[in-house]
Amino acid sequence: MKQRIASRIVLGLPLIWLLLFVLLPVLILAMVSLSESQVGIPPYKPLLNWSEAGQAALAASLNSYVQLAEDGMLAQSLQESLTLAGLTTLICLVVGWPMAWAIARARRERRGPLLLLIMLPFWTSFLVRIYAWMTILGDDGILNNFLIWLGLIDQPWAIMNTDKAILIGMVYAYLPFMVLPLFAVLERIDQSLLEASADLGAGPARTFLSVLLPLSMPGILAGSALVFVPALGEYVIPEMMGGGGSAMMGKMLWDVFALTRDWPAAAALAMALLAAVAVPLVFLQRARHRLAGRDS
Repeated sequence: MKQRIASRIVLGLPLIWLLLFVLLPVLILAMVSLSESQVGIPPYKPLLNWSEAGQAALAASLNSYVQLAEDGMLAQSLQESLTLAGLTTLICLVVGWPMAWAIARARRERRGPLLLLIMLPFWTSFLVRIYAWMTILGDDGILNNFLIWLGLIDQPWAIMNTDKAILIGMVYAYLPFMVLPLFAVLERIDQSLLEASADLGAGPARTFLSVLLPLSMPGILAGSALVFVPALGEYVIPEMMGGGGSAMMGKMLWDVFALTRDWPAAAALAMALLAAVAVPLVFLQRARHRLAGRDS
């Protein structure tokens, strides 16, 4: 009996946490997105209007969603966000896979220090790291001065305040989230499988495509989710390294919320962002289930 109560408490506390701090805020956000904007506090009209007789009338409206669809704001923002988040995920995968493989194949006593180097940037403030990249990539920054000194360019290469700077910043910020899940999977791969592939006449490329890539797929899916989801709603990097001209959804959400103070429109944009995040997560989850079923 005590064990049953303890198990219910253990399972119930995380459930209560999710209901209070995940589901409830999303429901409030959805309610605000269905309301009408007004000048006042709060800056939106209530969804329920009470008459003198005590009867409630629902005043929900889809005007915020219609407005976003008509002015092209949502399509442009979603397209840019998906493009940059997808490129960030792809580059992190291409760069992170060899890094994770090198750490996984290193001597056991060296893996700890190598993983520490991957985690070391998290010991510094995120803003400080972004300011450092702004110093490196600026027109009078370290990179341009170095390239001019080498004679490779005659004038500074315009990187800051462009999508290239945003992409560099997001790859740098989210690369560890790709390396760590990949390392956890690659470390468990049996070395004898690679030896068997070589004994059967497969070269390095065939071994990678037939053995390593399928076995590392769980880590690829997990790392892609950890990179793609926060990159899709990134705000700080586009604001600081994109020069304020970026149309990514995180930045546009802040602009609508803080500058225009149109909370229903901002809530509608946030719901659209939530839907954009949920769709790839569903596909990734289904792919993980298929891999799990295949392995079992």
